[in-house]
Amino acid sequence: MLQRKIGNFEVSAIGLGCMNLSHAYGVPPSPAQGEAILLKALELGVTLFDTAALYGYGANEELVGRVLSPHRSRFMLASKCGIFHEGGKRAIDGRPATIKRTCEDSLKRLRTEVVDLYYLHRWDKNVPIEDSVGALSDLVREGKINSIGLSEVSADTLRRAHAVHPIAALQTEYSLWTRNPEIAALDACKELGVAFVAFSPLARGFLGGALRDVDHLDQKDIRRNMPRFTPENYAANLRLLDAFTRIAEEVGCTPAQLSLAWLLAKGEHIVPIPGTTDLAHLQENMAAADVTLDAPTVARLDALINQHTVIAPRYNAATQGEIDTEEFGQ
Repeated sequence: MLQRKIGNFEVSAIGLGCMNLSHAYGVPPSPAQGEAILLKALELGVTLFDTAALYGYGANEELVGRVLSPHRSRFMLASKCGIFHEGGKRAIDGRPATIKRTCEDSLKRLRTEVVDLYYLHRWDKNVPIEDSVGALSDLVREGKINSIGLSEVSADTLRRAHAVHPIAALQTEYSLWTRNPEIAALDACKELGVAFVAFSPLARGFLGGALRDVDHLDQKDIRRNMPRFTPENYAANLRLLDAFTRIAEEVGCTPAQLSLAWLLAKGEHIVPIPGTTDLAHLQENMAAADVTLDAPTVARLDALINQHTVIAPRYNAATQGEIDTEEFGQ
């Protein structure tokens, strides 16, 4: 597979987001199904696997550790701290002592001595970013993590953090229908030599083209609390898919592949990490690395689906308050 760089690592240009094997989109697949996805991804050439302490409240790290630890030398392992589930509640905690404690817990679940890329999953705004990154830099010196990442922070926060210790990657939602990174984060990453890891590159299923009815989403599916997935807003956004599908047909790929190819065309420092619970979709997603888009096609896609044509914000007000990314209209 096409390769891209994160820190000192060369990784597959498309990685695997492991979250939905244990978390967020209703009832997760069985452990056996999750194992099959992970091993097939490895077989297909995926060398970036992304998990977090939050996902399944530790279950996702345990799954990744159990299945992939025998193949540890073959891939870059990424996980996250700073947001987790403890005492029955979801907590954002970026205090140095908490970061170091949760890293020890993650190492045990992942069955490894070192995490290659360890993100601050959310910036705890009660703790200076310099203090949280300082704790992560201590973990680098101790040999428990190889590099530091940040998730859902602004370009300014990235620069503050980078002044304390080099940041290897910034992870934020980025797709045709979430264009916020284009305000400042993408340029800041390019300037600083930081990889940009794009989560939800298929717009949480929207750009795959198969999700036409949101009324039947599982009651525990996190999309039920996202403004773009209310029945009214989603129906309005569906009007974009017909033209999008026609462009995919012209290119000779699927809508999902078109979405991922668009991201790869946006910059050589961008690495999308789609997730899936389906083996066929996994193979489809990874084949997107072979799809090349010319500049006119990229421009057509840019004009079709963007912050002006998509209805509703990506997060509700409570979730938006937890993140630090730039927003249009600020």
